[in-house]
Amino acid sequence: MLKAGVLGAGHLGKIHLRLLNQSDKYNLIGFYDADADNGKRVEDEFGYKFFDSIETLIDAVDMIDIVTPTLSHYDCAKQAIAKGKHIFIEKPITNTVEEAEHIRELLAQHDIRGQVGHVERFNPAFIAVKKDIKSPMFIETHRLAEFNPRGTDVPVVLDLMIHDIDIILSVVKSKVKHISASGVSVISDTPDIANARIEFENGCVANLTASRISLKSMRKTRFFQKDAYISVDFLEKKCEVVKMKDAPENPGDFDMILQNAEGIKKQIYFDNPEISINNAILDELETFADAINNNTTPVVTLHDGTEALRVATQIINCFK
Repeated sequence: MLKAGVLGAGHLGKIHLRLLNQSDKYNLIGFYDADADNGKRVEDEFGYKFFDSIETLIDAVDMIDIVTPTLSHYDCAKQAIAKGKHIFIEKPITNTVEEAEHIRELLAQHDIRGQVGHVERFNPAFIAVKKDIKSPMFIETHRLAEFNPRGTDVPVVLDLMIHDIDIILSVVKSKVKHISASGVSVISDTPDIANARIEFENGCVANLTASRISLKSMRKTRFFQKDAYISVDFLEKKCEVVKMKDAPENPGDFDMILQNAEGIKKQIYFDNPEISINNAILDELETFADAINNNTTPVVTLHDGTEALRVATQIINCFK
C-alpha cells in the first residue's frame, strides 16, 4: 500500500481524506492544513493525523494529494517533487501555465508520477460512451450551478468550465486554431457567466457555456459527428447515443427511417450503453495508485492538466 498524505482539509480535502482512508491501495498517513484550528477540528472529528508542517508530512509519505487553493498548488507540488514524492493535484493544475510547465519539467527530472484531478474523466456516463465518440465535429456544453461563495476567488472558467475543456481536449485529436469568448461578472469580482467558442484545426467547433449563478444545476455535453449524436449528462449520470445507418430494403413497421432530398434513406437507432455507477473521485485516486505501482501513464497527465489550463487562460484573456 502506498503511504498517502493530503494537503488541504477543506470541503474537497475532507472527501479525499475519507476515500484514501477507505481505499485498499493507500495507507493514509495524515494531512496538513494551513489553518491549524481547522486541522485540529478535522483530526478530532475523524481521527486522521494532523501534521503541523508540510515538510514533516511529505517526509512521511510516498504520495502527496494536493487539495489546497489553486494559488498554492505550485509551491506545494515543488516541495513534494523535490523530495521525490508522487503528486496528485486538484484541477486547475496551477495558477498559471508557466507554473504548470515548470512542474512538468521537475516531475520528469525526478522520474515520478503525477496526475491532475479532472474528475469528469471518471464520470460513469462519460466512460460508457467514450468509445462511441469518434471525430466529433461540433460539441456543445452547458455547466450551470447555483451560487456558492466557495470557488468565487477564480473566474467561472477555472471553477467550472475547465471540466468541459478537459473533456473536449481528450476527445478532439487536433490542435486549437482559434478561441473567442465573453464573460460577465454579476456577483463576484471575476466573471460568473462565460461562453467560449473553440475552433480546432480539423474543423471541429466546441461551444461552451458556464454559469455559477443559475437557478438550477446542469452539466450536459452533446457531441455531433458523422452519423451519430451522443449526449452525456454528467450530473444525472445518464447518456444517450443516437446513430444512423443505411436503411434496409424492407424496413420493419417500427423502424425509424429518414429520407433526404436526394432520396437517400437512413435508419435511426438508439444505443444506450450500460452505465456502471462508481465513485469517480475514488476511481481517479486508485487509478493513480495503479500508475505508480505499475510504472504506467496516469489517466489524466500533467500534460493534460497543463493544456486544459492553457485553453482556459486563453478564454479568460478574451474577457480583457
